[in-house]
Amino acid sequence: MSDCIFCRISEGSISSNFVYQDEDVMVIRDIHPAAPVHLLVIPREHVSDVMAADEMLVTNLVVLVKKIIREQKITNYRLVTNGGGAALIEHLHVHLMGEVDKHRDL
Repeated sequence: MSDCIFCRISEGSISSNFVYQDEDVMVIRDIHPAAPVHLLVIPREHVSDVMAADEMLVTNLVVLVKKIIREQKITNYRLVTNGGGAALIEHLHVHLMGEVDKHRDL
């Protein structure tokens, strides 16, 4: 999808500094971080949200999130995904936010 920013990053028409990437998934830093650590875990395949994703994709995203948490030594983390029209970018992605205060407003 040429109008999807994540698809454009995946295909290389928009440059990005990848925290991690392979043929199926990429991890980038959020350009508007809501936490001291704010990464986006994004499948390269355009899938609108978790309800449109097959179980294997969801499983692979969770496995990668766990790997990134371990490798980056992220603590006090939150995982957030939006769907059903709530996402600003309608391409499945998981926000991995670390060093989050547990007494936050949201």
